[in-house]
Amino acid sequence: MDEKAARERYADLEWAQPDWLVQARAWIEQHARIAGELEQVHLRPWSTVLRVPTADGDLFFKAASISGTFEPALTVLLAERVPERTAEPVAVDLDRGWMLTRDAGTRLRELVQSAADLHHWASLLPAYADLQIELASEVEELLGLGVPDRRLSRVPGLLSTLLGDTEALMLDLPDGLTSEELARMRAETPAIEAICAQLAGLAIPETIQHDDFHDGNVFVRDGRHVFFDWGDSCVSHPFHTLVVTLRAVAMRFDLEPGGSELLGLRDAYLEPFGSFEQPEALREAFGLAYRIGTIGRALAWYDYVRESDPRFRSELADAVPYGLQRFLEHGPIGTWRWE
Repeated sequence: MDEKAARERYADLEWAQPDWLVQARAWIEQHARIAGELEQVHLRPWSTVLRVPTADGDLFFKAASISGTFEPALTVLLAERVPERTAEPVAVDLDRGWMLTRDAGTRLRELVQSAADLHHWASLLPAYADLQIELASEVEELLGLGVPDRRLSRVPGLLSTLLGDTEALMLDLPDGLTSEELARMRAETPAIEAICAQLAGLAIPETIQHDDFHDGNVFVRDGRHVFFDWGDSCVSHPFHTLVVTLRAVAMRFDLEPGGSELLGLRDAYLEPFGSFEQPEALREAFGLAYRIGTIGRALAWYDYVRESDPRFRSELADAVPYGLQRFLEHGPIGTWRWE
């Protein structure tokens, strides 16, 4: 959906109302000297973004829905720990989930136009892995900021709750989980629990995980890669990140999972984790984590859909069963390898 269509579709959202926009502008003016009209460049039920022109360049104001209100606090923490990888925060309102940041640069989407350009991903994925490793010691602080807890020890219980919610699964409805698929998911739960325990037993630390890491959320500024839009992030196994990343790359350039291009990106990402496990163990862990990560995406959507505006809930409700269907399409655990 383009932004013009979005503004028409979501015209009733609070963020589209003149009174709210006046309040947002008043807050922005406390922190920046505005040099023109604000432009609402993004409007969705989960967030809105305003472009703020100033004499020193554009700033960007973001407000998030309930499920993403931790993002300003997380952005401040990231700016303290890894400033070279974060859009610089100018001001935040932690109570309202508002933040004002400097321009992060050019989107990676504009730079990666074909599979020949995947070297950009190959160079930035190790930097992202380094960020995850850097933040692994900050798990309790991350959780204290409100970042969702989807660590491996919690996945089986969270999944059990989801599998008991037939409404959220859209059971036997179009695009929903079928009764047969639900039975298969329930049959797989002991194996899922065992895999979570196996992954947790390795030395790879759980940490921040962006969970929406695609070419629209990576920017290039002054020759460095900046990672943005942390509103979907959680604390989980780090390798879950590549569920979205590799799927997005494969879909955009019609690449086969397990092909040389995607294996190269996987290996580039795994390289910094070599201080924790040997390469063969990392590749094996990645294959297992990738499958559990599809469940993690379903759990993330489950949280969002439950908290979303009821008027627009149906638009994204099928994302919950979708993640489970992606898990099932590869057959039982133990019969499939990502390679």
